[in-house]
Amino acid sequence: MKRIWTTLTAALVLMACENKDPQDPTAGVNTTSSGEDSESDSESTTAGPSDPPATSDPPATSAAETETETSGDTGDTTCNFLGCETTGGTGIAPECDNWTQDCPEGQKCSAYADDGGTSWNNLKCVPVEENSGAPGDPCTVEGNGVSGVDSCGKGSMCWNVDGDTGQGTCVGLCTGSPDATDCADPQTTCVIANEGVLNLCLPSCDPLLQNCMGNDLCLPNPDDEGFVCVLDASGETGVAFDPCEYANACDKGLVCQDPGFATECDPAALGCCLPYCDVTEPDCPGAGQDCIQWYDPGTAPPGLENLGLCGIPMG
Repeated sequence: MKRIWTTLTAALVLMACENKDPQDPTAGVNTTSSGEDSESDSESTTAGPSDPPATSDPPATSAAETETETSGDTGDTTCNFLGCETTGGTGIAPECDNWTQDCPEGQKCSAYADDGGTSWNNLKCVPVEENSGAPGDPCTVEGNGVSGVDSCGKGSMCWNVDGDTGQGTCVGLCTGSPDATDCADPQTTCVIANEGVLNLCLPSCDPLLQNCMGNDLCLPNPDDEGFVCVLDASGETGVAFDPCEYANACDKGLVCQDPGFATECDPAALGCCLPYCDVTEPDCPGAGQDCIQWYDPGTAPPGLENLGLCGIPMG
């Protein structure tokens, strides 16, 4: 199945978020044609622009090399779930395997940032607290959201961490292997991000309904044809036509895509925040934009047949 992905959704790269008040995704945008408070100081998705409806090959981006497939007129693109720029690690070898959880007794294999940054880029063994939390339980982190040290049990990590309080929610890690993933909760989907450092079981969602909990964003899963809930890392930016480098750097209802889909976007930017739309009720804010079908005809998953992206057809 092909779906429309543009410049930023290929590989997922998650990084920390900024707390902010919710705002209108199309604030300041002049409607011309058919159509948050971030929760974690440690998570943003570097999946550069997500895959939009295909119209033609979009301009190549120089960011993270995570390939996403675009169907129709948008073409293939490279980037991560958290950002369109992949910088790589510091050369420090991972201490453990997050799939086999091969740390010594009483420890777990945990993702962390080994470079003092805000994006998980390595793995290490950390102690598991007594009475540690299970998926769905509240949790706290030590230091910041990418420290790797939290109050969740083995096989889970603290997610959606509030940058002010250091509190979040435990989410389960995928089981199996990168080629044969599984999640204990059937309502979740395995998302592999940050070059394999993260393997998270995140809730599935509908991008038109934006039915994620709290301020989480509904974004394309680069590992399959569906959509998953990801924390909002847009901070004080992320309204329609704002530049973006991470998949989760746009406000709810928007997705980071190729700047060529709107004349209002900065053509030099790695990505641009653009709205999802319903092809049966198009309402796009940009000049000359149409609601471009996200999936090729006959390939959409059940319930996503009407999903589109507001963009100027490139074909």
